[in-house]
Amino acid sequence: MDRLHSMRVFAKVVECGSFAAAARALDLSAAVVTRAVADLEAHLGARLIQRTTRRLSLTDTGEAYLDRVRQILADIDEAEALAQAAVREPTGHLRVVCPPAFAVHQLAKHLPRFRARFPQVTLELTVPGPVETVHESHDVSILMLGRKPLDGHFVARRLARSEVITCASPEYLDRRGRPRHPEDLKQHDSLLPPPSILQGGITFQRGVDERGQAQETVVLEAQATALSTSHLDTTYAAALAGMGIAGLPSFVVADALLEQALERVLPQWQVLTTQIYAAIPTRKHLPARTRVFLDFLVETFGGEDRDPWLAAAGCETPDCWCGSASTESALRAAMA
Repeated sequence: MDRLHSMRVFAKVVECGSFAAAARALDLSAAVVTRAVADLEAHLGARLIQRTTRRLSLTDTGEAYLDRVRQILADIDEAEALAQAAVREPTGHLRVVCPPAFAVHQLAKHLPRFRARFPQVTLELTVPGPVETVHESHDVSILMLGRKPLDGHFVARRLARSEVITCASPEYLDRRGRPRHPEDLKQHDSLLPPPSILQGGITFQRGVDERGQAQETVVLEAQATALSTSHLDTTYAAALAGMGIAGLPSFVVADALLEQALERVLPQWQVLTTQIYAAIPTRKHLPARTRVFLDFLVETFGGEDRDPWLAAAGCETPDCWCGSASTESALRAAMA
């Protein structure tokens, strides 16, 4: 017996005043309605309705039971309405996990626009370090993947592509000259992760041939640098201060490129490409707050397999190429 169904039938019989009228209101047969009430009475071991040929009347037990049934049904209807509203209307608390550098240099500055659009949504942002898979305890995970393919039991939407580029302040380049080839970097002060992280050196690749392979590849071995640090924002600050040439993600240096506080070095060469996704554990019963946040991220960052930050700065890499695994591991460490 479906007890909740029987409760609804019982309440409708009392409301309509007859089994036949209740059957019409519920679009059921009279036999089904009669059986539902009889099953309920059998389950309770008490008669709820006195039946005569002319009318129905509640027993004392039926009167008391009806009051409680109506309250239970009202509570259930209210709970269902609240749940359905949560799916339709963007309200409630949203938990997002994101790599620190992306949170600081990109996400945080766009969140006021999201908040203005959806003031009933509150945000909790977790920034633990590199994020390469979905966190089940969060509504949205912002993933950054290099050579590693997108894989797992989750749903992901592409946000953008970001390249790691070599860059320096114009003042430094005016003083020391502008490199024309990766080999020229050996004569410059560099700002890189420590040698223990950058064990395989840095791979520069240029152009793509008809087979999709790099036309030219140059590997620079790890060497003494002006500054070694795995902290991305320290490297960024040192580059702005004119300390040397740094390798940094485009989403970190985007504002500095636009303001000409930093200048891209070796724009024909690529070091590493990172794919950025927003992922959720499942598509089922997606709350409105999660859906609108995903849409907002795609709208903000373009949702395409291209680098919007280099495009905005007018210095996209021709024939974009995916960088080496050794450089990728260094970038992950720097983003921690």
